[in-house]
Amino acid sequence: MALIVGLTGGIGSGKTTVAKMFEAEGIPIYIADERAKQIMDRKDVVDAVQAIFEENVRIGEVLDRKKIREIVFENKQLLTKLNNIVHPEVKKDFEQWKQKNDVFPFVIKESAVLFENNLNKSCDLVILVTAPEEVRINRVMERDKVSFDNVKSIINNQMKDSDKIPLSDYVITNINKDLVKKEVKMIINDIIFKI
Repeated sequence: MALIVGLTGGIGSGKTTVAKMFEAEGIPIYIADERAKQIMDRKDVVDAVQAIFEENVRIGEVLDRKKIREIVFENKQLLTKLNNIVHPEVKKDFEQWKQKNDVFPFVIKESAVLFENNLNKSCDLVILVTAPEEVRINRVMERDKVSFDNVKSIINNQMKDSDKIPLSDYVITNINKDLVKKEVKMIINDIIFKI
């Protein structure tokens, strides 16, 4: 039975970059956000999501994610309803994916909202990726071509790193790529040693 290692970090922390480093070392990675997007394209999920909104949130056969994001950002009840549709489907999908990868000593489940959605409870270990706030803001502004205020409001709406650190088994400060690569290798060895 492969251990489940959660990998998380706030926006702009570089958790996807770190996930790719683990993948390069041969560790299977489940990227929850990407899988959730694929699941949200399924007709049964599209229909279930549309049913909770009064207005049309579809573009043709698919969901208008931008419109949904804008609506649920203002309406926490709708966000909860949306999560109640998508999260069980992602959980099922992860279980199927994990069965296929059970030959590995451990697998990584990458999720931006690991703690916020209590997904850490289903992980054996948790890795948190952090970076100084100004670094995170600059990365997101550059990557997504958005304003400082836009990124700042997203960060302010996310759980703080200072609250996540005590809940994590490993913390990677993602500033220098070479140092992070070394840390990734050390963490892999440490996890395998613990098994």
